Amino acid sequence: MKCILALDQGTTSSRAILFDHSGSVLGVAQKEFPQIFPQPGWVEHDPASIWSSQWEVALAVLEKSGVAPADVAGIGITNQRETTLIWDRATGRPIHNAIVWQDRRTAGHCDLLRKKGLATRIRRRTGLVLDAYFSATKIAWLLKNVPGARARARRGELAFGTVDTWLVWNLTGGRTHVTDATNASRTLLYNLRTGDWDDELLALFDIPRSLLPKIRSSSEIYGEAVLGSVPIPIAGIAGDQHAALFGQVCHGPGLVKNTYGTGCFMLMNTGRKPIPSRNNLLTTVAWHVGKEREFALEGSVFIAGAAVQWLRDGLGIIRSSSEVESLAASVPDNGGVYLVPAFAGLGAPHWDPYARGTLAGITRGTTAAHIARATLEGIAYQVSDILDAMQRDAGIRLRELRVDGGASANNLLMQFQSDILGVPVVRPKVTETTALGAAYLAGLAVGFWKDRAEIARQWQVDRRFKPGLKKSTRTRLLAGWNKALARSRNWIDA
Repeated sequence: MKCILALDQGTTSSRAILFDHSGSVLGVAQKEFPQIFPQPGWVEHDPASIWSSQWEVALAVLEKSGVAPADVAGIGITNQRETTLIWDRATGRPIHNAIVWQDRRTAGHCDLLRKKGLATRIRRRTGLVLDAYFSATKIAWLLKNVPGARARARRGELAFGTVDTWLVWNLTGGRTHVTDATNASRTLLYNLRTGDWDDELLALFDIPRSLLPKIRSSSEIYGEAVLGSVPIPIAGIAGDQHAALFGQVCHGPGLVKNTYGTGCFMLMNTGRKPIPSRNNLLTTVAWHVGKEREFALEGSVFIAGAAVQWLRDGLGIIRSSSEVESLAASVPDNGGVYLVPAFAGLGAPHWDPYARGTLAGITRGTTAAHIARATLEGIAYQVSDILDAMQRDAGIRLRELRVDGGASANNLLMQFQSDILGVPVVRPKVTETTALGAAYLAGLAVGFWKDRAEIARQWQVDRRFKPGLKKSTRTRLLAGWNKALARSRNWIDA
């Protein structure tokens, strides 16, 4: 067996990546799929597009790389988390479009539960804040608003899944209905203490247990996919950010990574005990490998790379996302302009579903370059807010931040991130760490890699960005950001 196939199903595209035994990339195939915006604040995906695009790139990467299916030792899956699908068990047909993690339609439901005093109870059991971001209120919305769905769910005719579950279901021809602990821990229905679905929370959201998949570990054989005529074990599953933490070899407590994708997601490994957050972060499962569950603190930024896509598709000031760095670098600073990219509300540590995007500090001298620079800086400021909260929660002063994801290739952004954090930012040679983490989890399950120590030896630094800002300049820039942030808050009336 020559390689592991990682399926990386993201918010805007599906990718398939082949890794060899050294952790090097043998081939990549990618396909974007449409975003659906039925109303302001609503975001949906066509489940058929998720599946077809992922299947197409899986076949394409094998053909493109000249790798036979028989040479694939196993398949690892990593996925956009919280995105919610429900389908008919008999036909496999979805009852509605997938409701995407960015979707805010259930913010009012969360408000009602909060007014009933349930937020603390939910947080204590799940480690999560009560927010529309997570799957439970999305499931409840579908059961309420799709005609006949609740009755059919109670009869056991329907199946819920996050995207990993949907992919495994289709890869195995409907024979396997499972998720892993990382994805389960993002639903608001998973009890961190027991490692199982929580019956009290199921009752609270009026969700039948029969709707839910079985919870398995992140590294084991779940079933087989057939590529051509060759059965290949599906052997690893982890939500995208957990996979990236594993791929960045953050295997010990205190190690932190940040992924720059559609959103930004920072995770700190906290070891075998969950740490309750006092600063509006999330406590989540890092991964479940063998008999051990390990945990993490997480901060989520809803809009990061998506803000650059907005510059391209919404404003038209760049033709491709890669142009943003040179445009932003054509001016020496932001010219006093700040962009708060709260297009889907604010995530951690603010948790304001009613915030909206705000461009502040515009003058007659403001150019497209200033807006481009403010967009990149707005990503970095959001990450800074999360890191401050994370260090207070964990009582650990960060020594370095490991980075990955598409926007980590942007040197201007990475340098500014280091400047505004005041710590080194380290980019590895292999930045496909989300897919790599899924590959590692699958490879461990099928014996492609011996153990974590073998994996850890593969991690190598590409570039280390060191902070160069004066403290007074950093303080001034953060003050401007906080003023702009305040103006974005509570923009939409509840």
